[in-house]
Order: sequence, then structure tokens, then C-alpha cells
Amino acid sequence: MVVRYVVSPRGGRRAHSDIASALRAAAARGRAAEIEIAPGRYEEFLDVRGDVRLVAAEGPGSVVVGLPRGPVLLAAGSVTLHGLTLAGRESVVAGCHAGTLTLEHTEVWAHGGVGVHAPPGTSVTLRDSVVAHGRTLFTGSVGLVERCRFTDAADNAVAVIEGAQVSVLGSRIEGSRIHGLRVSDARAEVVGCELTDTGQAALMADARARLTVADCAITSVHGEGIMFIEQSRGSVDTTTVTGARHGIAAASGADPMVRGCVLTNCRDTGINVQTAARGRFEDCRILDAGNVAVFVSDGGTPEVHDCHISGGNVGVAVTEGSRGRFSGLVVEDLTNSALRVWTGSEGLFEDVRVDRCTLGLDTKGDGGTTAGLTDVVFHDFETAVTALGQSRVTLKGVTAERGGVGFFAGEEAQLLVHGCEVASVSIGGAGVSGRAKLSARNLTVNGSEGTGLVASESGYLDVGDSDFNGCAGTGATFADESGGRLVACSVDGTRGPAVLHNGRVELVSLRTTRPVVRKTVRTVEQTPTIINNYAGPVINGPVHNSQFAWNNDTATQNQTTEDGPAHE
Repeated sequence: MVVRYVVSPRGGRRAHSDIASALRAAAARGRAAEIEIAPGRYEEFLDVRGDVRLVAAEGPGSVVVGLPRGPVLLAAGSVTLHGLTLAGRESVVAGCHAGTLTLEHTEVWAHGGVGVHAPPGTSVTLRDSVVAHGRTLFTGSVGLVERCRFTDAADNAVAVIEGAQVSVLGSRIEGSRIHGLRVSDARAEVVGCELTDTGQAALMADARARLTVADCAITSVHGEGIMFIEQSRGSVDTTTVTGARHGIAAASGADPMVRGCVLTNCRDTGINVQTAARGRFEDCRILDAGNVAVFVSDGGTPEVHDCHISGGNVGVAVTEGSRGRFSGLVVEDLTNSALRVWTGSEGLFEDVRVDRCTLGLDTKGDGGTTAGLTDVVFHDFETAVTALGQSRVTLKGVTAERGGVGFFAGEEAQLLVHGCEVASVSIGGAGVSGRAKLSARNLTVNGSEGTGLVASESGYLDVGDSDFNGCAGTGATFADESGGRLVACSVDGTRGPAVLHNGRVELVSLRTTRPVVRKTVRTVEQTPTIINNYAGPVINGPVHNSQFAWNNDTATQNQTTEDGPAHE
């Protein structure tokens, strides 16, 4: 049977004038107690032991318990507070020494200290309550937080550390100077919560923690929306992040699972994976990222599947010795590259669609920089694929339609093309420059307003079993010191030559009705001597490589090569 006690500073029959005296009376009887407290401000320390329930008689906010310094409440046993306001400074305001502590419809004001502390071996529940200015700390304990608000914490609003296990449900965390919730070497579940205006990551998992997040909304964060580091694990489902610096990030060996999330207007990156972190990201939307939608650097190795990237600068960037696998992506309306692989990294892309991006894929770096594209479609671009440096790119079943240039390799890059198609381009289907090499089999170029193939400088084209249809310029052009071979290729159409070459290309089984033109580059060892003698020539000694004209006011020079007249 519960024994009831009444506290009233105005006194009254069988009433205690302060809370501490009622607690002493309850402890003396050793039975379950309910202490009903009349409205007022009580400046006292509450040492609550046993099975005790403290209730504000006239509802939440009517009873304030506080001290200028030091702790306000210390609980041991099975303690419940309902409707009280606890106010303290520079200490733990409400602590559970042993057993369980439940705060319902309670406000905790902690200026420069800890609002609520659950030490090892204890269990603390907060329900429909508010914690302001101080942090709520679970250390090796068990916690449940339901429908609470944490505001303006000078540190982390909620800290779950050293093996603690805590669930935070349907709550709001705002204005924390550091993190909204930090879980370190512990486990935390955050479901249906709102987090806003935190100084660093809204949700942080470190030191091999496990963090589970679902159905949350994170806004206006100065750092990351959600951050996993130091081999942390966990999952993030159906959560939105808006206005963070980075939407969801993983670093230093972390490995989260992220599904069905929306990352909008992130100032730098939407998904950020670095420093040997992994992670799997599925069915996410990254909208209007300020710099890169999916950024992988410094050895990160994520998998990204069935995600939608729209708006912003760069879609996917893999750089600084990283690797990534990407499938089922839709990338659209970017001002820069849809896909990027740089500096010793590897990117594998399958079943990707890219629409209305300035560049489709660009690669740059040493020979360890590689990209593989399978069943990728590019629409409305300036250049669909650009390979530079010593990078190597393999294309299989890639389609590039409506743009400037289809596939291009420059500097010392290598581009391998299998079963690909370029259509409706304004400049050219595929080309090389510098000392780059392009090797293509079963390449089709349809409707280029310029050339089908072009090689310049010392570039090399090795093309076989390919078709060039309706190219307004040449089917293939070889300029400068470039070279190559065309084997079993066809060029149709009625305008311009099939091949315009410099004598450094091998043509094998070329099928075309258009002419093949060799543009000879003449090297003259000495300037020809032209003698105009109106009375007739008088020549003493041998004269080589010379032409003569007399009885003329002008002289016209023509020269014929083995291939026919040469025209300047």
C-alpha cells in the first residue's frame, strides 16, 4: 500500500513545510510513498531513497526545486518525478545513484553542468520532459527517452558512453554547442526525432559504437547531419538531412548501412566516406549538394546503389586512393561532372543514367586511376567521357546521346570501348590527343555533325568492327603525328571523306563509298631558286630543285606529289 504525504510551504494539517522532511518521514516508514507538493519554489537538496513518487500537485511547472550551486536530486531505489522543475548550476542536477529514476513532465535546467546523469548499473527514463542548457549523460547504464526536448546544451545534449544502451524516441534536440547525441563505445537508437542547429554533427557515433537511426529530421546543422567514425556501425533509415555541411559521413573504418534517406541543400557533400571507411547506401536522394553529392576520399570504399542525385556541382567523386561501386544511379542537372575518378582511385559504375550534366565521366591521375562503366547512358552533355593523365577507362554498353563529344582521351590516358554508341553529337564521336590511346570494338557513331573519330598530336586509335553513320565531316581524321588502325569498319553518308589521314594509319577491310584522302605533309630541305631573266637564262654550274620563268611579270609555282596535286 502506498503512503501519501503532502508538502506545502504554507503549512496545514499533516502537511510538511519542505520536501526533505516528507522524504525523511517516508524513509522512516520504509514503504512505497507518494509525495504531493504544493506550488512554490523549494531551495533544498533532495536525497530520495526507496520506492518514492514526487508529484506537483497543480501540474507541470508549478513546483520549482533548485539550489544556487551543487546537485538538486540524488535518487536511489525506484524514484519517479512528475511535473517538477529542477534547476541547478555547475553540477549534476538530477542523478541516479542506484536503481531506477523516471522523470515525467519534468523540466531540468542545468547551467554549466549535467542535467541528468545515469551512472553504471542504473536505469533512467525521461518522458514528456525538457532538459535545458546541460547534457543528459548515460554512462554504462540503460536509458529510455520519449517525447522529450533538449535545448541549448553547452556540450552534447545527450551522451551515451561506456557500454550504455539508450533509446531516444519522438524527441527534439536543438541548439547544442557540440552534438545533439553522441554515442561512444555504446549503443543508441534514435527514432522519430528532430534535431536542429547543432554546432557539430547532430548525431555522432565513435569508438566502435552502434547507432540506429530511423524516421528522423535533421536541419540547419553546422557540421554533419550524421557522422560515423572509429569503426562504428549502425543503420540510418528514412531520415532527412537539410542544410548540413555534410549530410551523412563515415570515416576511420566506420561501416554504416543507409537506406531511403533524403539529403537536401548540404553545403559541401551529401554522402562523405573517407579514411578507410566503408558503408552501403541504398535508395537515397541527394539534392542540390553545394560541392559533391557523393564524395569518397582517402581510402574510402563504399557501395552506393539505386540513388538519385539532382542539382549541384559534382555528382560522384572518388579520389585520393579510394574505391567505390555504384549501380542504379540517376544523376541529373549538374553544373560539372556527373561521375569523377581522380588520383589513384577506382570507380565502378553499372546501370547508371546521366542527364543534363556538363561532363559525364572525367578521370585524371596516374596509372592506378581506373574507371569501369557498364550499361551507362549519358544524355545532353558537353563531353560524355573524358580521360586524362595516365588514367584508364573501360566502357561496356555505354550510350552517349545529344552532346558535344562522346568519348575523349588526352595526355597519356587509355580508353577501352566495347559495344558502345554515340549519337547526335555536334563535334565528334570519339577522339584522342597527346599520347593517349583509344581502343574500340563494336563502336557506333550516328549523326555526328563533325567527325566520327579524330586523332591529333601523338594520339593512337585502334578501332575495329565499328560503324560511322551520317557523319557530316569525316568518318575518321588523323592529324599531326597521330596514328592507328581501322579494321573491318564502315563509313556511310555522302559528305566529306571516309578517312582523312596523314599516312600513319593502317586501313584494313574498310567499307565505304566515300573517298579516302591522304593529306601529305611536305618537308622542303632548301628554298627553291626562282630566276626571272627577261633576256633568257644564263646558268653557270648545277641548279637543283629550281623553276624558271622569263618574259613574264609574275611567276606561278605548282608541285605534284605521288598521290596527286597538293593544295595549300
